[in-house]
Amino acid sequence: MKVKKIEITKHDTMRSLHRHIEHHRTERIGWLRAAVLGANDGIVSTASLVLGVAAASASHASILLTGVAALVAGAMSMAAGEYVSVHSQADTENADLARERAELEKNPGAEHKELAAIYISRGLEPVLAQQVAEQLMMHDALGAHARDELGISDTLSARPLQAALASAASFAVGAMLPLAVTALASERVLISWVAGTSLAFLALLGAIAARAGGASVLTGAWRVTFWGALAMAITAGVGSLFGAVV
Repeated sequence: MKVKKIEITKHDTMRSLHRHIEHHRTERIGWLRAAVLGANDGIVSTASLVLGVAAASASHASILLTGVAALVAGAMSMAAGEYVSVHSQADTENADLARERAELEKNPGAEHKELAAIYISRGLEPVLAQQVAEQLMMHDALGAHARDELGISDTLSARPLQAALASAASFAVGAMLPLAVTALASERVLISWVAGTSLAFLALLGAIAARAGGASVLTGAWRVTFWGALAMAITAGVGSLFGAVV
């Protein structure tokens, strides 16, 4: 019986790659982190401020004004803080890439050995590691070193403006939830309604974030709700204390 020899051409490989497209959760890390953090802060900080002022026996108009101020100030603070933080990361990445580019131009042989050594440490045979390093450097030397030596990739690279906008928008959306309840609830039931609905929002947010990231939904919901409840309780306690003093 003759065994038919199968040849895999470059065209077949590319066609297979186009057919087999995988979507990984790491692609969501950048925007998911900023969105969850922003919405969580929006709910917790706004609800806590509202509860603190309400516990101090402030008027309904003052409580609502506090909530609006918390939304605006918090969104701007989140955007500025996230932009500065992520931009610092981007500056560090760019500096590392610039140095790596200079090293590739100055001593490509040493960089080839360095890349091959990385692949050997990951389990490749020395000969194969040398071949892989050579081919990858011929295709995109800087990209290969950025990915495998520095850990910088397009998926995980810093995007300051995107992170800032996502944080500001998600904070505003999160803050609107307890703010809407504050506007609709009467003074008599305001504290219980804001606290209850905010904890429900936090649990839902934690569950959604955990599911999107592939983690335990129950753990994600419980963790966010617990810390949110603690923040609200402390702020309400401080407000009640100052209200009693006044």
